[in-house]
Amino acid sequence: MNILQNHIQALVFCAQSPISIEEVQRCLTESLQMEVLVSDVLEAIENINQQLAEAGFAFQIYAIGGGYQFLTKPEYQETVSTYLKHKSKKKLSASSLETLAIIAYKQPITRSAVEQIRGVGCDYAIHKLLEKELIEIKGKADTIGRPVLYGTSQKFMDYFGINHIKDLPQLKDFASEENMIGEIAD
Repeated sequence: MNILQNHIQALVFCAQSPISIEEVQRCLTESLQMEVLVSDVLEAIENINQQLAEAGFAFQIYAIGGGYQFLTKPEYQETVSTYLKHKSKKKLSASSLETLAIIAYKQPITRSAVEQIRGVGCDYAIHKLLEKELIEIKGKADTIGRPVLYGTSQKFMDYFGINHIKDLPQLKDFASEENMIGEIAD
């Protein structure tokens, strides 16, 4: 039974989303080349959770979303939340900042319009900005294919400490006299 538990732990650990009991059973039957019953799998999961609890681990296997997944125990939620909050505040990459600037100044704007301005694909940068909730979907364009329109979110405003999109610096704010050609007439 210990071998079965180890294989179940490996499957649940590597699954990117909750893995169904039937999927676990099929994988084990095929890989171990012996008939593994669903009841054996359920019993092994109970034993795994009992061992994890006795050893004082901060996680266990939970039944969630029609399958099974390793999750942190509820009493560690605050610690995990703090970590995730800090992780989401990490610096943005140069490409994400460029994409964010274009969206902020040209919103609402489609992905293809952002790519046209940047000259490179922006799928990953837009995905990361959506994940960090700095941009959001504002609707769909009234053009062929009805592409998604992106704009900045309230979290963007908080992140950069501005109250309104009009508070963004304007191009004239960046112009410096040393970059001017010729003399300025009074």
